[in-house]
Amino acid sequence: MSSSLTVIGCGSATPVGHRLSSAFAFRHQHRVFLVDCGEGTQMFLKDNHIHMQRISHVLVSHLHGDHFFGLVGLISSMHLFGRDYPLTVIGPPELEHIIRCQLEAGDTELSYPLQFVHTCSDGLNLLWEDRDLQLYSFPLNHSVPTTGFLFREKEKPPFMRPPKSFAYCSDTVYDESLVPYIQGVDLLYHESTFLESESQLAQDRLHSTAGQAAMIARMAMVKKLLIGHYSARYSDLQLFKREAEKIFPEVMLASEGLIVNL
Repeated sequence: MSSSLTVIGCGSATPVGHRLSSAFAFRHQHRVFLVDCGEGTQMFLKDNHIHMQRISHVLVSHLHGDHFFGLVGLISSMHLFGRDYPLTVIGPPELEHIIRCQLEAGDTELSYPLQFVHTCSDGLNLLWEDRDLQLYSFPLNHSVPTTGFLFREKEKPPFMRPPKSFAYCSDTVYDESLVPYIQGVDLLYHESTFLESESQLAQDRLHSTAGQAAMIARMAMVKKLLIGHYSARYSDLQLFKREAEKIFPEVMLASEGLIVNL
């Protein structure tokens, strides 16, 4: 059994050059979970060796466009290429209305069942599970209702490798209340839109800095930290890594095409 995370896009609101808006693929055994779906995501799935029809779930953290504007296109392409088995979309309740309105406006009757699971921001919530894996949501602190996601393998017999876990914290201001939800995970993705020199701007816009992401990782005692969602104002991403490493040693920079094995 193996798990991995592929970075499809790790930019913030405005795509810049090859830096795309938020999209990540979490693979576990035969399943692929697409976590956020920024504009143009489907165009880069193939480049990252991800077949769109292998995606079983799409998770949307919140309804800012850079996290879901690619979803209706992906859903439509799955239909056009003959998908005949269900797709589960997990996200805020309003997302179902948005997607169904778009499909109805185009007089599109999908060739496959489209199922919705609504997130809420009132603590740790189990969204889905099978015999090996559990998927939870937990609240983040942003300008619209936003959730993080936690993938946690179930306990196995002692002779097998320890269960792995991955937590995804998209847009959020620095908020220590999320630490209990992500305690001890093997891999934490935490947004780092700004550097500490723009910490007031981060606070005003309800985002985090690289240093703040590192402080959350240190408090939660995670194994590895992956940072991303970089503002388009920065061209040298090594500044983010250096800032975070002053606080937490195991830091990786998200970049398009990066694969992290758990």
